[in-house]
Parts: sequence; structure tokens; C-alpha cells
Amino acid sequence: MKKTIIIVLLLAGFLGARHSQAQEMGVSFSFFFPKDGYFSAPISPFSLRGLGFNITRNLAIESGFSLYRMSGMNVSGLDFETKEPIVGPFFNLMVPAELILQFGNESFEFRLKGGGFAFYNFGTKLNYGNFDRAIRSHLSWEVANAQLDYDNKVGFGYEFGTEIISYFTRSFGISIGANYYVGGAEMNLRGSVSGGSEASPIRTVRLDYPGSKLDYTGLEISMGVIFTPQ
Repeated sequence: MKKTIIIVLLLAGFLGARHSQAQEMGVSFSFFFPKDGYFSAPISPFSLRGLGFNITRNLAIESGFSLYRMSGMNVSGLDFETKEPIVGPFFNLMVPAELILQFGNESFEFRLKGGGFAFYNFGTKLNYGNFDRAIRSHLSWEVANAQLDYDNKVGFGYEFGTEIISYFTRSFGISIGANYYVGGAEMNLRGSVSGGSEASPIRTVRLDYPGSKLDYTGLEISMGVIFTPQ
């Protein structure tokens, strides 16, 4: 099942390359800064963005994919708050689909981007250290040790951003851009936590968070090389 999902996402990322009137292609290097998470970077050369085609001179559609090694992300839908990531590290395959408004000339271009994205995680691990500290504070315990299960599902969201491209020739340029992502994937964290304090005996409490989601919210900064077919 996991292999099938990954193949589908990869095919979606290359969809733009099938059009006879290709807009352009690009290889980018990106940095991702998740909300309440750890700084992450993609796995080169497994990132290819800017595949698509022009609808008009000022309107285009782009896709692609990025394979990230996410260092840590947080989880929403819990009954307590934490600023430390609860999930990670893990590998993440993200496929965007963007509508582009572009303005400029042969040597300079400014773009406004917006659209949706899908992602899938594999090799997912929970950060029990951060979770135990958060639940310990929430329950006013001195010691806490959790054991959790979770679902690993395809996630979705929306994103928006800007990009500036400087062309050195008609077929070669460099780009600098920033995108903000807001999305999530159902996790349904459940399990138990054992612990207590000196004033109370050790006990086990059932944990169930059916609405919990991986919080895929954050800022992506990218730099890339653009190739325009002639």
C-alpha cells in the first residue's frame, strides 16, 4: 500500500512534463521551517519543481515533487499544547499543484503562487522524549512514560508564496522563492501513559486523540536553477 501511494505521488509530480508545450523545468534546493518543529532540508537530487505549462503569457500551472527528511513536526488536536515536535525524524514526499501569476520580461520575472499539495510520510517515528515531557507537565506528574500507536495516512493542504527569477540567457536563470504551507494528515494518536509523582502512586492513564493530525504548517525557502526549453 505504501509503495503504491508513493508511486502515485511521483507520477503526479511528473504530470506537467507530459504536455507538448512545456513551460520550464527547474532543480531546486529548499529549506523547510515547520511551525513548532525542527529545521529540515530536502534529499538531493530527489527534488524536482517547476514542471508545468503556460496557459497564457501571465498564467501558468506547475507541479513537481520534493523528498524531505523532516527532522520534527508537531501534532494538532491534542488536549494539551507543546512547542516541541512530537513526530520525527521521518521521510516526506510532497507534491504541489500550483497556479502561477507571472509578470516580467526576458531578464526578470516575478511570480505569485497558490494551490494545494499532497504528502505522504514513511519511516515515521514518534519523539517520545518531547511527548513525555509535555504530558508530564499536563498531568502535573514527575515521571511519565507513554506508549502510543498512530495512523500514517496521505495528507493534504494549501500553500501560497512568491518567486523571483533572474534570467542570464533565454534558457537559463536562477530563482529565489518562499512558500507557506498549511496542511495536515490524520494520525489518531492513541495508547497509554504510566507515571505519577511522590504524592501519588504510579498509575496508567488511557490516551485517545481521534482528531489528532500531523501539523504540516511551515515556511519553505527555496533557491533553484531554471531551464527553459527552446
